[in-house]
Amino acid sequence: MTLLDRKEAPAVPADPPGPSRTPAWLRDLALGVRFAAAGGREGWTRTLLTAVGVGLGVTLLFLAASVPHALDARNARDQARSETKVSENPDAQAKKSDSTVLRISSDTEYHDRSITGYLMRADGDHPVLPPGIDAMPAAGEMVVSPALKALLDSPDNALLKERYPYKVTGTITDEGLRSPGELWFYAGSDTLTTAAGGHRVTGYGDPGPNPPLAPLLIVLVIVVCVVLLAPVAIFIATAVRFGGDRRDRRLAALRLVGTDIRSTRRIAAGEALFGSVLGLLIGLALFLTGRQFVGYVEIWDVSAFPADLAPDPRLCLLVALAVPLTAVLVTLTAMRSVVIEPLGVVRNSRARKRRLWWRLLFPLAGLGVFGLTGKAGEYEVVNPYAIAGGAVLVLVGLALLLPWLVEACVNRLRGGPVPWQLATRRLQLSSGAASRAVSGVTVAVAGAVAVQMLFAAMNADFNKVTGQDTTRAQFYASSEQVSGDAAVRTIKEFRATEGVTQVIGMVEAYATKPGKYAEDDIQPTTSFSVGDCATLREVARIGSCEDGDTFVVHPRGDKEMAGWVDETARKGKVVQFDAGSGASLRWTLPADARTVLSRKDPVGEDRWGIMVTPGAIDATTLPGASTVSQIRIDDSVPDAAEHVRNTAARIDPGMRLVTMTSVERDRQYASIQTGLQVGATATLLLIAASMLVSQLEQLRERKRLLSVLVAFGTRRATLGWSVLWQTAVPVVLGLAVAVAGGLALGATLCWMVRKEVSDWWLFLPLAGAGAALILLVTLLSLPPLWRMMRPDGLRSE
Repeated sequence: MTLLDRKEAPAVPADPPGPSRTPAWLRDLALGVRFAAAGGREGWTRTLLTAVGVGLGVTLLFLAASVPHALDARNARDQARSETKVSENPDAQAKKSDSTVLRISSDTEYHDRSITGYLMRADGDHPVLPPGIDAMPAAGEMVVSPALKALLDSPDNALLKERYPYKVTGTITDEGLRSPGELWFYAGSDTLTTAAGGHRVTGYGDPGPNPPLAPLLIVLVIVVCVVLLAPVAIFIATAVRFGGDRRDRRLAALRLVGTDIRSTRRIAAGEALFGSVLGLLIGLALFLTGRQFVGYVEIWDVSAFPADLAPDPRLCLLVALAVPLTAVLVTLTAMRSVVIEPLGVVRNSRARKRRLWWRLLFPLAGLGVFGLTGKAGEYEVVNPYAIAGGAVLVLVGLALLLPWLVEACVNRLRGGPVPWQLATRRLQLSSGAASRAVSGVTVAVAGAVAVQMLFAAMNADFNKVTGQDTTRAQFYASSEQVSGDAAVRTIKEFRATEGVTQVIGMVEAYATKPGKYAEDDIQPTTSFSVGDCATLREVARIGSCEDGDTFVVHPRGDKEMAGWVDETARKGKVVQFDAGSGASLRWTLPADARTVLSRKDPVGEDRWGIMVTPGAIDATTLPGASTVSQIRIDDSVPDAAEHVRNTAARIDPGMRLVTMTSVERDRQYASIQTGLQVGATATLLLIAASMLVSQLEQLRERKRLLSVLVAFGTRRATLGWSVLWQTAVPVVLGLAVAVAGGLALGATLCWMVRKEVSDWWLFLPLAGAGAALILLVTLLSLPPLWRMMRPDGLRSE
């Protein structure tokens, strides 16, 4: 205590009497706004740093507020182009009229991208049209989406152009597409018939509601939203505190001229208010500018039209009110821990130690909310507010724990190399600023760990094993349009395709037991397949085989079905083949046909019935036959898969060609996971930007100190390493908190949805991403650091 410390501050003139204190508040806030706006280059630099930091967060908040409208618009366009249902029976055909249209799906893939389209044929002169086109494409013509047109026009995609030998006569407008990057087409055909698989359409616009999300998926959606938005809110709260040291020194000068404590705090709040409002404007400008280019951006195969990004006005109003209010509240709260006196700021003295007990209350309360909410099963109603509230409490609690942990750890650090000592001493003097800078990383990583654990635990519910053996075949092709001669040629053409190593190809028909049957009697029928010996060995346990052999194949372990096969497959007796056109053929099953058991084919199905080799019957004479092929390719051959798809499209544009997979993913589950990936990417970019802005702000605050160190001969490498350690220590501690908190939150969520934790080591990639952020921020902050490390930085006016 000195005489200067005991010196009393000059008396402050009392406010003129008035009916309320509102004018004083407004005057103090206006004075703070004036300081922020007219504080010279230093003042504007500080204000712009705050505004840019807030603006980045506001941009992401506006983007999040646009998601509901974007999803609704996407679904509305999807429903508008869906065919109107004639009846609940999916096989029901509408009656032919002047406006009906025959169409058949012609979906395919190209380099792991899905291409969707339809072959169409008008029944009359006034066909109904799907949204996005103004005329029916004639035979040999097609209209395509802009993205598909760009692919077809590229000289690098000759294989895709070969698959669509149509003349492109127009493009589909935005009304007919879900997203700008969608690959969609409509092609005209003059040969399509109902017998060839065509389905008659009477109109477009499916009014049916979207299937509701399962309760488990609702939990996922809520947690994902909290995880993605919580770091944004924390970053905004951090950004409004940029430049705190310089602001406090200026406020001390105000105290010297007679401003009281409450007015000083209100002036500081006015400065933060101006920076946050400017940040709102910057965020709005960034959002409106970026929205114009969103159609050119595609992340994880997801894109959107600029018009889709229309934030909900209520959410926009909430953001516009919450951001300035947060700035004011955070500033007033921060000022309570700082004693600003007329001759200085009592900040450099040893601060009061942070207390742990109240910080632990938040995560414990969050876990308690989950416990009180109870478990959510497959059919139970989910309480979204409890789940969101519990997750927010846990994540905010982790952010509050970090400053205490950083302070407790850095205060025990002693000695070491010079860069280490410079970094640790700086952290000991201002651990709060370092903690705030990485709190967003902590929350983001903790939330990501919890969500990944939840996804892994739910994986079995939404990713089902198909039973398909992708080591034996990678494609399954079937067509009812090619029969007889064409069916045999189909198998030969697949075998001649570049990159194909094996084709399990069969010509299939149905054989019946001849005779007259009453109307209520069921005529004995079984499948009849023609394939070479190599093919038959893939679907039945036939042992030795020569061309001309015949087999009766029984299903394994199903005596009833085996008996039904034998009702038709009578050795030495006649079977009959019929077609819808009236064609008929009789054939005698040889008496020496062997009875064998079936074997699962690569698709995972058991086939049974009569199986014969080509020498036993001329497959080209079978009426009503179809072709089925299971194709194995050589992955080392470039574009082998595309050659297979081209062959299928050349044989039958409506051929069903399926890429076999061992696991089938639920579409809603997959879309949520894609949304998480897109949101996590945006959040990580925001965190990297926020850490960089915070690092630059801290370097700017230490500009004179850096100049002093350089003047005394400190090497640049020493200061560069000190910046790295100063960033790394809080991030490492933050990652430790994030991993522990994320595992606890993830395990609790798994318990809540009645699932077991399947992997406790999911945090390793996320921790690696946090370490990569450290290196990135350090590298980007080095150029400004070199510019500040000049002795002329000691000059002052």
